[in-house]
Amino acid sequence: MPQIRIKDAALYLGVSDDTVRRWIEAGLLGSARDDSGRTVVDGLELAQLARQNAVLPSDPSGVAGSARNRFVGLVTDIVVDTVMAKVELQCGPHRVVSLISSDAVRDLGLELGSVAVAVVKATNVIVETPAGHGGPAVSR
Repeated sequence: MPQIRIKDAALYLGVSDDTVRRWIEAGLLGSARDDSGRTVVDGLELAQLARQNAVLPSDPSGVAGSARNRFVGLVTDIVVDTVMAKVELQCGPHRVVSLISSDAVRDLGLELGSVAVAVVKATNVIVETPAGHGGPAVSR
């Protein structure tokens, strides 16, 4: 399994290094030492902890749908012309940008600071790894 340094684990989860160290001290996350003597955590264990502790805002729409990628956020920017509009949402730490019709912006009543849900249905998702973090492909 991949071993991740504390500073990187904190960066990936959006918490401080001290928070990761407290999780280790509390027994919520195991740790080991790498060849250089630095404290590292197991990547799979970190991913499982991240999933368990994910705090997702509830979807205010109450709409059921097949798209599983639903991000609740705040509208941070709207650029409207006669036909199209660019709407930017801040969904937690993620910035989501959508190009929609100007009519849709008006119909939805979107304005800066309003709550909206970005529903993403993609036919293609690209997965990349940071430099130096790749490894041999493993099928499971």
